[in-house]
Amino acid sequence: MTHFEIRPYHPSDLYSLYRICLLTGDSGEDASAQYRDHELLGHLYAAPYAVLEPDLTFVLTADGTPVGYTLGARDSQTFADRCEREWFPPLRARYPLPAVEDASPDAGRIRQIHRGHYHHSALAEYPAHLHIDILPIGQGGGYGRRLIETLLARLRKIGVPAVHLGVSPTNHRAIGFYEHVGFHRVPVDGVVFGMRFDG
Repeated sequence: MTHFEIRPYHPSDLYSLYRICLLTGDSGEDASAQYRDHELLGHLYAAPYAVLEPDLTFVLTADGTPVGYTLGARDSQTFADRCEREWFPPLRARYPLPAVEDASPDAGRIRQIHRGHYHHSALAEYPAHLHIDILPIGQGGGYGRRLIETLLARLRKIGVPAVHLGVSPTNHRAIGFYEHVGFHRVPVDGVVFGMRFDG
């Protein structure tokens, strides 16, 4: 019987976060066939959180092997600013802007690296944000809820008033999950969910 555990992130988990991010990067499905460079998704959506805010990163393991994670930023604008200073400069040197006519998924993610993270002013009341990704082996057993609850408890403890997350409009399973665990829709462009801790 597989033993599942949720634990704090350790730097040795970083490669696993990249792998999980890629294997769930197509609205929860495996995105590895879409990208030539399998690190691009992780450069944007997993690694900077683990590196810059490791106390907000939690890992789900199956018999000791990471199979999921939740991670976030306590203040989205501060996180975006730190990424500009500390995370994106070496990546921009490594990945020059692609040709304008390059419409590949790799080119799209590289352009995102050059644009950086952007915190929408309409979400000012929800300063923190989070991501969660779980491989199929860890799905369906309540571990997604437990991962989310672990991170939410940490955000409450450090005094964060509210959190938000974005989800692909085609990821219907994720939308149902967020509604089930207590998030509500935030009226902004795209599909965004929020949760308040300050009443």
